[in-house]
Amino acid sequence: MSLIEILYIDQYIAVINKASGLLSVPFPGFKGKTAQSVLEDILRKQGRANSKHHPFAVHRLDRDTSGVMMFALTAQAQKVIMDNWHKMVTGRIYHALAEVPRPGSNFPPLENETEGWIKDDLSFNAHHVGYVKRGPSTGSGTAHHGTPARTHYKILKKGSRYALFELELDTGKKNQIRAHLAAYGYPLAGDKDHRAHTDPFNRLCLHACTLEFTHPFTHEQMKFEVPEPSEWIKIIK
Repeated sequence: MSLIEILYIDQYIAVINKASGLLSVPFPGFKGKTAQSVLEDILRKQGRANSKHHPFAVHRLDRDTSGVMMFALTAQAQKVIMDNWHKMVTGRIYHALAEVPRPGSNFPPLENETEGWIKDDLSFNAHHVGYVKRGPSTGSGTAHHGTPARTHYKILKKGSRYALFELELDTGKKNQIRAHLAAYGYPLAGDKDHRAHTDPFNRLCLHACTLEFTHPFTHEQMKFEVPEPSEWIKIIK
């Protein structure tokens, strides 16, 4: 795949599939390519971009996360979307390839082996990496007070080394999925920040596979799905 693939575009919004390793939007002083700048370049080449019509950020995916994301194409559309994001977006589903806990590891068990909630608060270290902070006597998975975060998980496939999770965020905090799964011994493959032991695909194995929303202007129900890489399934078997 190229850096981005345009899944849908009209006068108000663009929905893209972003590659892993590409920033969604620039941070101050950053001069490299981002999903936003690559989309803008495509629109300019098509003669569809100008000072008022170009990509505006409404949400983001972490640099190492691939998958479906949306941009507004006017300042007005950006305001409408950001003011109504939680009402407008009806579904965001992620798939993650995670390592399974190693024998003898001292992690608390997940609430349920197949499906449930992780509700631990998040803390952030000096490098702004989110993690779950455990108290000395809390073996139950309860964490110290930090930033509230809730993740719904479902294990779709599980082998001896890896498991494929389907995840939905009740709260969209930085590093939420990565920190929550790692706290229970399921670091995402390729996630060095959360002590993954393996990096089978030379990337963080987190993918935003579904974005479902009501169009902010036409009010049409829209759903975009891009499956995770097929190699993720093969490695579980």
